[in-house]
Amino acid sequence: MDALAIGPGLSTHTEVADLVRQILADGGFPAVVDADALNVLGSDLELFGKRGESTVLTPHPGEMARLLGIPTNDVQADRIGCAKACALKSGCTVVLKGAGTVVAQPDGRFFINSTGNPGMATGGTGDVLTGMIGAILAMGFDSLTSALAAVFLHGAAGDLAAVTITEHALTATDVIDSLGPALRGLQAE
Repeated sequence: MDALAIGPGLSTHTEVADLVRQILADGGFPAVVDADALNVLGSDLELFGKRGESTVLTPHPGEMARLLGIPTNDVQADRIGCAKACALKSGCTVVLKGAGTVVAQPDGRFFINSTGNPGMATGGTGDVLTGMIGAILAMGFDSLTSALAAVFLHGAAGDLAAVTITEHALTATDVIDSLGPALRGLQAE
């Protein structure tokens, strides 16, 4: 396998936690970890530390709160600080989703994404981002490049879709449908 995307739709059963731990214990491939894979591990950031920077964690604020053991309001009050803390503790690239998505590295570097819109706060759009990061990892790019490229293109596709569909009616499928045109537009610039 070239890369792994794990989490969306798994459920939080005990067996799932065991499976996620077992799969992630093998650090021989890059991985993006999202949704239920983050939820079943709770604040067990040491597991990720063994994998290092070949791993991307993509929590939303609620998942980040569970990872750090703090209230979601505290995450929202210090999004950059929380993303950096999670990256440092886990040894992984961290993508804290939400308005102004933050991408943080264990060495303290962080980036704030300028694309995207509130209409993307709908079910499934985070799963699309997970797939995009996984696909870029599978092409052989490092975790930071994969995260930054996917986050930017994901937001650009959402912005393009919102022009014709509006933010109020935006779905994950609309983001997927806009990926090609968004990439074409970025290549033309």
